[in-house]
Amino acid sequence: MIVCHCKGITDREIRNAVRDGATTPRQVSRACQAGKRCGGCHSVIGEIIESERVPSACAFAELLPAS
Repeated sequence: MIVCHCKGITDREIRNAVRDGATTPRQVSRACQAGKRCGGCHSVIGEIIESERVPSACAFAELLPAS
């Protein structure tokens, strides 16, 4: 899904920037240009950053001992 309409940046590109170490909308902007023009997508970028910080259920399952 396109998050930054000014630059045509998708949520996938933003998630990749976060996985590569971006932890703020400004860092995401530097990494992939999302939010650099009007900034209207910064709230969505922030939500994506937060969603990437929350470990998935699959990650927890990998940590559990095998039964």
